[in-house]
Amino acid sequence: MASPDTEATDMDVEANQEHGSRIPESSSSAKRFSLKNSIQTNFGDDYVFQIVHREDWTSMAVSLSSNTVKLYSPVTGQFVGECCGEHHSDSINHILFSGNLLHSCSSDGTISILFTKFHPQVLWLKLMSHCVYFYAHELQVSCLNAGPSQEIFSFSFGGSGDNLLAAGCKSQIVFWDWRNGKQVACLEESHMDDVTQVHFIPEQQHKLVSASIDGLICTFDTSGEINDEDHMESVINVGTSIGKVGLFGAKYEKLWCLTHIETLSIWDLNDSRLEANFEDARPLASNSWALDHVDYFVDCHYSAVDDHLWVIGGTNGGSLGYFPVAHRGGMRSILSPEAVLHGGHTGVVRSVLASPAMKTGINQTHGIFGWTGAEDGRLCCWLSDESSNVDHSWISTSLVERYPKNRKKSRHRPY
Repeated sequence: MASPDTEATDMDVEANQEHGSRIPESSSSAKRFSLKNSIQTNFGDDYVFQIVHREDWTSMAVSLSSNTVKLYSPVTGQFVGECCGEHHSDSINHILFSGNLLHSCSSDGTISILFTKFHPQVLWLKLMSHCVYFYAHELQVSCLNAGPSQEIFSFSFGGSGDNLLAAGCKSQIVFWDWRNGKQVACLEESHMDDVTQVHFIPEQQHKLVSASIDGLICTFDTSGEINDEDHMESVINVGTSIGKVGLFGAKYEKLWCLTHIETLSIWDLNDSRLEANFEDARPLASNSWALDHVDYFVDCHYSAVDDHLWVIGGTNGGSLGYFPVAHRGGMRSILSPEAVLHGGHTGVVRSVLASPAMKTGINQTHGIFGWTGAEDGRLCCWLSDESSNVDHSWISTSLVERYPKNRKKSRHRPY
């Protein structure tokens, strides 16, 4: 049996054999997205929860259901190291890079801050000894504790002085001054259930958005002394348990919301106005391609260059689609996917990390399209090189074309 620290890289040929026949090629000019390679993080024993990258893209962190985080090169897939196993005793719910610091929060009620950096001497020795992996230097800088019986689901850095760390802890939002690690506030009355998301608004760092299983999205002004009564600015009632939210738009004035029953809604934060409500998001997405029905939504992706929003839907078999969301001027539609990632995963996909080129939109992407992680314990790297003639899985019009209007649908409604 191989060591649990060993990282196996399965090249694209193996992936195609594993998933059977290749997707039919189309004569259309649609952009192709091929499976570059895949990495088995743990021989299938654990889920991949989240993938995040350092700002300079020299490494990416991958959180696993084993309460550990593994580090890889996002360019080569090279294994760099492992951390957090001794720092968290329960599930890691959110990770984030800030320079050389890796932040992680857990259901054990703590936020761990680790210093991660390549150690040149160790790297050189490992390569000279022909090892296929090497370790990063790891040092715990600090640990914040929300208290007994707490769970931390999400955190965000911001504040008017850029000194606040906010965290969603069960039904509370806890604030620390990250410079000294002292707790400065705790909001206890705004939510009635687990706070799944907290985000400081980039263009307005003093404002915080929170979302909860209670179905509420709240906006707070964190200037001065923070409290529930005086600093809550608005409340949006989505009406069902909220899984994930994100800010987008030229001035981050809009918000997308994905719920635990796989619905999507778009909101204008300036006036708390519902811009579009997709209660039937899964049927709409399922009807817009020729693969299996969409079982869940992983995330949303926004391109600031062309002001374009996609919702990323997936199947239980591991296929993904980037579905454009039409939500302006009274429109309410989920269109045929502009990208299909198929043939890499065999389980539910938990995280999608888009490459920096994706900021300019799918059609302008060259090189690595991004990485995905799933419940099969696998990381997949997707290539968007149209000149590649290798037998890969890719996008084709046979996957994204709509069903004829007069064709009866046999698939069941998901809810």
